Amino acid sequence: MKHRLLSLALLGLFASSHAHAQGFQEFIAHLNSVPSGQRQALVDSFLAATTSFPVIEQDTIANFVYAGNATSVTVPGDANGWNPGAFSMTRVQGTTLWYHTRVFEADARLDYKFVVDGSAWILDPRNPLTQSGGFGPNSELRMPAYPPAPEVLYYPAIPHGSLRDTTWSSVNLGNSRTIRIYTPPGYAASADSYSVIYVHDGLEYTTLASAQNVLDYLASEGKIEPLIGVFIPPVNRTAEYAGSSMPQFTRFMVQELVPYIDSRYRTKKHPASRAVIGASNGGNISLWLGYQHPEVFGNIGAYSSYIVDSLRRGFSASPRKDLTLYLDIGTYDIPVLIPMVRGFVPLLESRGYRYDYHEYHEGHSWGNWRAHLDNCLELFFGSTTSTGELFPERLLPDDLELHQNYPNPFNPTTVVRYGLTAVSDVKLAVYDLLGREVAVLVDDRKAPGIHEVTFDARRPGGQATGLASGVYLYRLTAGNSTTTRKMLLVM
Repeated sequence: MKHRLLSLALLGLFASSHAHAQGFQEFIAHLNSVPSGQRQALVDSFLAATTSFPVIEQDTIANFVYAGNATSVTVPGDANGWNPGAFSMTRVQGTTLWYHTRVFEADARLDYKFVVDGSAWILDPRNPLTQSGGFGPNSELRMPAYPPAPEVLYYPAIPHGSLRDTTWSSVNLGNSRTIRIYTPPGYAASADSYSVIYVHDGLEYTTLASAQNVLDYLASEGKIEPLIGVFIPPVNRTAEYAGSSMPQFTRFMVQELVPYIDSRYRTKKHPASRAVIGASNGGNISLWLGYQHPEVFGNIGAYSSYIVDSLRRGFSASPRKDLTLYLDIGTYDIPVLIPMVRGFVPLLESRGYRYDYHEYHEGHSWGNWRAHLDNCLELFFGSTTSTGELFPERLLPDDLELHQNYPNPFNPTTVVRYGLTAVSDVKLAVYDLLGREVAVLVDDRKAPGIHEVTFDARRPGGQATGLASGVYLYRLTAGNSTTTRKMLLVM
């Protein structure tokens, strides 16, 4: 009875998402301290009293919990590249309780599964949150500060557009595919012309990313103008999006599909009224199409994008094209893609492109891409954006802005974002706590708008030796204004 009462007293603490940092570990220590025959009863009480799994503590500690007879349990997912042997869980002797503890960012969102006995991939039985993926549903870890995306849901009370499928046979590619076309609410009764967004991996964008819900919601809320959406699936995905069939796919898009859509639907013909977007290799073909044909596609959205070397060289060597770009990457994304995308952003900056860039504490998943589809839609077709406007009004800050670096703490790189209201002579530098300048990130004249720069603590300011762990200051000076923030390096 004594142990039972102690367990019940502890449960109120351990089950809370705001429990102190050692709460779950204290429960595990208590389990191991009592006789083996009494442990399972405590586990059963804990599982019955805990209402949310994984068990989150202090906003950043996630305790994965599995209960069952097994010889091994692991937690593959976005956080470890879906390695089936990663994140091995520990079993408390004398019980069916397995656990694994990890620290994540407070706003992280990650897909995961359990692998039981090395072969059985299962959803977390105690976590009702799931996210559809290309290989079926996954369990979803949402840390407390993660902002859910309301736009992906279906709302019966708002107006809805229509989806229509048509089979397309391409002369240039010599194959056929189903093209899904979205027309906005009221299209049939209207005489208006509409901007168009062309989406690669298009059928998955409707089935896994709920793109039609996003278009309905954003238009209903007045955040974007109503759009026509053209959702295009691949036939030979790697070849068409990032390989030998890219030239033929480009001709299919430019010579066949876009003219068909423009002839069949009431579309705006200016390139600023067309966007092409995709994720992963779909982002690569989107960048390619915009780069090769800016007279057709004036807006490019690339999510977790692969970027072929010829694209990088082309953007680097060519004069700036009339394009607006959106890019983002997950900090738990495919490892080869993260430096690829991060390295591409300074190139865009140096060439003077209009762009918006974000990093999210998420992985290479449809849960990531669908939650941020609204970013590029609002950038390209937001209600305050006008054709030919160099810097859309809603991208300009109200005052000089210096954002908190992300990630923070960091090791060894972090991104600093700042916003300017006018053309300014800008200096952005990093200092130690003694006031000594240790790196200059920007020292140049910059245009109004949002800018980002990556700081690598391994070679600050081109020095051969890196910085030690600790707190540093980064200071932005633009004209007569100065603002400062702190960053924490953990090496």
